[in-house]
Amino acid sequence: MNNLSIQHLTGIKDLTPEDIEIIFKTTDSFKQVINRPIKKVPSLRDITVANLFFENSTRTKLSFELAEKRLSSDVINFSSSSSSVKKGETLLDTVNNILSMKIDMVVIRHPNPGAALYLSKRINATVINAGDGAHEHPTQALLDAYSIREKLGSVSGKKVVIVGDILHSRVALSNIYCLQKLGAEVMVCGPTTLIPKYINELGVQVSHNLREALEWCDVANMLRIQLERQEISFFPSFREYTMQFGLTKEILDSLSKKIIIMHPGPINRGVEISSDVADSSQSIILNQVENGVAVRMAVIYLLAAKIER
Repeated sequence: MNNLSIQHLTGIKDLTPEDIEIIFKTTDSFKQVINRPIKKVPSLRDITVANLFFENSTRTKLSFELAEKRLSSDVINFSSSSSSVKKGETLLDTVNNILSMKIDMVVIRHPNPGAALYLSKRINATVINAGDGAHEHPTQALLDAYSIREKLGSVSGKKVVIVGDILHSRVALSNIYCLQKLGAEVMVCGPTTLIPKYINELGVQVSHNLREALEWCDVANMLRIQLERQEISFFPSFREYTMQFGLTKEILDSLSKKIIIMHPGPINRGVEISSDVADSSQSIILNQVENGVAVRMAVIYLLAAKIER
């Protein structure tokens, strides 16, 4: 059975481990597609997808658009900065106006947590969450876990530390859910002010010592500081943050074992990670970007199979 248990992808929380395995197996097939001379399949020629981005995005937006075009679907792109949202139109009105053009699937990024779930309950189209506030970013977590599986053979039993701004990161929350469903151990590491109070309820370990966390893990996922979501200062300065939690080649080379380095991007080089670490042989950051297209192709393809045509 290659059927997902969900109609929409609003968060990793809704997925079963079996769902994730189906997505990964489908991703394996699409990885072969995007690495051949003709990188397109005609699978979704009868599907129209609207990319609705109410927040700035480069990698995620390009990745989704490329995934949709590789599947031969029709694509329309919407940016709130040049839309009637600026004139006071509601999210639901905006989306319903777009849907009246006979759209089958909506990929949405929105600054408000729960926006994708809200839409999925109110519109007659399949919804994929491309990031909702500081809540979830499910396709990023899927591509991160897929990249670990590709590099290490399995996610189960691996130790993964997520370092940085856990409090404001939708990537961190989705990664925690996804990694735990696949049997990994998870630790978060960062300043006390950037670790959410509810973190213990998620069954993860907490460290405030970068070297300790790196010695513990097999994989380190370095997050950037989310300045756009911070209304107050959570640490004295970037320099002090980097001194305590910035990953340098010197630290990496001094560890007792080789670990894998990941980053969801965009990278603030010289803050959470130095250039020579980001570009090192232990880094799989560019693999993550490539896998992002294949994972999103898999998600779109599998959810499109649920659409009544």
